[in-house]
Amino acid sequence: MHPIFHLLPDAPKPVAPYSHAVEAGAFVFVTGQLATDPDDDSLPIPAGIEAQTHKVMDNLSRVLKGCGLTLANVVCVRIFLTDFNGDYARMNEIYATYFAADTNHGGRDGPRPGRDRRDRHDRRATVRC
Repeated sequence: MHPIFHLLPDAPKPVAPYSHAVEAGAFVFVTGQLATDPDDDSLPIPAGIEAQTHKVMDNLSRVLKGCGLTLANVVCVRIFLTDFNGDYARMNEIYATYFAADTNHGGRDGPRPGRDRRDRHDRRATVRC
């Protein structure tokens, strides 16, 4: 099996030399999506967990769309929160709206406290699947 590396024009510009997604056989692995603006990465990251959750989910959807997929194809999501106790409840409410009511979105890997090595102090959420 030879992996296919996807660098997609409609997704946010990567912050390092990596692709947006890697396709391996029947699986697609998406890199961590940040709350950056896909059209202008010089814009500030939106303030607050609500805006950042919507932005990372939008960016994830853009990557999936570029690979011919949707959120309905997602089987695993890992979310990193820098303020788990303060942001978990609100982030999870917003996150749940991105999946159909009849899917077990709670069965996907859930939010975890943690910090990306490249994390900036204004980045509160990162999502990958």
